[in-house]
Amino acid sequence: MIKNLFIKLSFACIVSFLAINAKAQNVNWAEDGNGYYQVASGEVVLVTLPKSERKTVISSALLTPSGKGAPIAVRSFQFSKDGKKALIYTNSKKVWRYDTRGDYWLADLATNKITQIGKDKPESSLMFAKISPDGTKVAYVSQHNLYVENIDGSAGKALTTDGTDRMINGTFDWVYEEEFDCRDGFRWSPDSKTIAYWQIDATKIKNFLMINNTDSIYPYTIPVEYPKVGENPSACKVGVVDVATAKTNWLNIPGDNVQHYIPRMQWVPNSNEIILQQLNREQNESKVFICNASTGTAKAIYSEAAKAWIDAQNDWKWLADNKEFTILSDKDGWNHLYRISRDGKKTTLVTKGDYDVIDVKLIDEKNNYVYFLASPNNATQKYLYKTKLDGKGKLELVTPATLLPGTHNYDISPSAAFARHSYNSALVRPITEWMNFATGNPFTMDGSITNQLAKQPAPKNKVEFFKVTTEDGIEMDGWMKKPDNFNPDKKYPVVFYVYGEPASPTASDTYGAGINFLYAGDMAKDGYIYISMDNRGAPVPKGANWRKSIYKNIGVINIRDQAMAAKKLLATNSFMDKDRVAVWGWSGGGSSTLNLLFQYPEIYKTGISIAAVGNQLTYDNIYQERYMGTPFPSKEAYVKGSPVTYAKNLQGNLLYIHGTGDDNVHYQNAEMLINELIKNKKVFQLMSYPNRTHSISEGAGTSEHLSLTYTKFLKDNCPPGAR
Repeated sequence: MIKNLFIKLSFACIVSFLAINAKAQNVNWAEDGNGYYQVASGEVVLVTLPKSERKTVISSALLTPSGKGAPIAVRSFQFSKDGKKALIYTNSKKVWRYDTRGDYWLADLATNKITQIGKDKPESSLMFAKISPDGTKVAYVSQHNLYVENIDGSAGKALTTDGTDRMINGTFDWVYEEEFDCRDGFRWSPDSKTIAYWQIDATKIKNFLMINNTDSIYPYTIPVEYPKVGENPSACKVGVVDVATAKTNWLNIPGDNVQHYIPRMQWVPNSNEIILQQLNREQNESKVFICNASTGTAKAIYSEAAKAWIDAQNDWKWLADNKEFTILSDKDGWNHLYRISRDGKKTTLVTKGDYDVIDVKLIDEKNNYVYFLASPNNATQKYLYKTKLDGKGKLELVTPATLLPGTHNYDISPSAAFARHSYNSALVRPITEWMNFATGNPFTMDGSITNQLAKQPAPKNKVEFFKVTTEDGIEMDGWMKKPDNFNPDKKYPVVFYVYGEPASPTASDTYGAGINFLYAGDMAKDGYIYISMDNRGAPVPKGANWRKSIYKNIGVINIRDQAMAAKKLLATNSFMDKDRVAVWGWSGGGSSTLNLLFQYPEIYKTGISIAAVGNQLTYDNIYQERYMGTPFPSKEAYVKGSPVTYAKNLQGNLLYIHGTGDDNVHYQNAEMLINELIKNKKVFQLMSYPNRTHSISEGAGTSEHLSLTYTKFLKDNCPPGAR
């Protein structure tokens, strides 16, 4: 639920290039939890803990196909349940945001042979290939159809045949991927006889046409299926296909399959049943169904309703011999873990108290404990806690918080024997240690976080964390980086970095706080005060009321919080120059920048807005309707929160930046905003990047040019240095 992901590159995103949240790539644990696999020097190696003994499991020789002079490059891999076979992913290509299509090879460790899977399919077209639980077959998606074949590459056949560019089997359309984080769209049954899969019918979704003016003499359009606010979503249903007959049985889920979403689905372990979550169009009603895979019948066993929105569940964890499963819910005002009986008749609150469970890291049923990240006392930080899984325990801190204040993460082995512990803060670069999780001790002091920390140089100019209470009584967290050689008797320009929407915080105690990744130079050395704060609506562990008060108020409540906090800081800190105040942000932060500059011109004199949604009615339906409600019967909230509504109020200096090839926040937003500014005779500066996407990173020199453009405008209009 409350996760800070770096550059998802959606309206729900860009926080900071260096805002590392101690979330390194997950450990690929061995089945017994006593070691892990990794790619080293092009080979797959098993590292056995605690001595870190290394054994090559898949050699470069095995990874070299017959007739090839070099081994295939391993992008990722997965082992069969018995550990005797491995599926190797290679030659990957991007689908929207991530490299989710490529080639797969099956390495048989017993026969010492490697075989390409789907070799009759186009190069780099296979997606999400998975070995069946019984280890005899591999299933995958190619060009929106689902296929299966034997592990030796024989007897391949299509399980679906109706896939097109808009009829999507086993994976998802643009908006499901972007806003529900849905990519892998099929699941093997426990008995390996059937496969459950999503089908997304995007045939009625309108194309948004981007135009490419530069790659040929005659321009051409690039269509993207993109459901805007108010437009119907793609129809969604779940089918169960018999591997032997290729016949699909569709689950009979109550409700219109266009006006409902199914963001999560999985098999109930050791059964012929499927559990799934259904959200209504407004995403404020959630139902959990258990479905019979043979008959298609579905029974709602748990439901929840909210005034604001309900998040898509993480994967359910099954307990008590699969008689109970877990959910996360903030229905009591705090995000907590619950146990739900399989028939839905019994609910047990596991975590209790006025705090949010940020992320569940391990359920240790054997020892009756659940481990999770939380931070009851400081919303900018994260620590590991535990409590009894039966709901009868107290909250216990696991991380040595007093010694290591900041942001922690843990990747714990399935057996709860070992863990990789990661730590960083605004003052500490990311570091990790391997530890005996049962004792809490690192394997060796040489590799411990404590030892590594002692070797890091102390920062000369520390980031300062603060709290500010606005005239509305809202207490906000923030950080501030003052200029080098700061003199409190002087006045300095102030630059605010903002995001402001429900997708990500900016004021976390993580490495990168106080660093402007876009500034060409050193802001502190040049004499700027740099500040960021988290307003109401930011996904921080302050309870549901804090996070969801922004419902139907994006562009209003978050903007007022930011402005009133800035006003208070400027009024109470004489070293802040009220005549040199700038604000900037990207994506949702770009939108906030525009609204701050337009709605509070008496505070903000300069603004740099990048890839902003200027008109909320142009963005995708899943994201915008989740946080703003559907625009039926009224669009008033959308209009009230959109920067185009206030463009007429521009008084200060504005630099607007956008990529014309942005498939996420369309360049249409820039042109709508430009029209309003022109109509109202407002002078501003514009930088368009031809064919660049939401990241504005493609093409030689682009990132450097963006940085230089940003920095020059800031220095010209909000000059650095003390006065």
